[in-house]
Amino acid sequence: MTLADLKTDEKAVVLKVNADGELKQRLASLGLRKNSSIKVKALSLTKSTIEVEVGTGMIALRFAEAKEIRVERI
Repeated sequence: MTLADLKTDEKAVVLKVNADGELKQRLASLGLRKNSSIKVKALSLTKSTIEVEVGTGMIALRFAEAKEIRVERI
């Protein structure tokens, strides 16, 4: 399952970030890394972006980026 498969208010744990170097570093600096707990806060109407709560912060990801993040629903 990927982050893109989750619905609003669902929680998950990150299993793997399948991203290239620069994107992977950016996501890690924002707290999105293996074993991070996340919660989907909102999806855009066109499903082009997804807003995710990571720790105490919020980040917005493109849907294509969310498809590269493997998660396990909790």
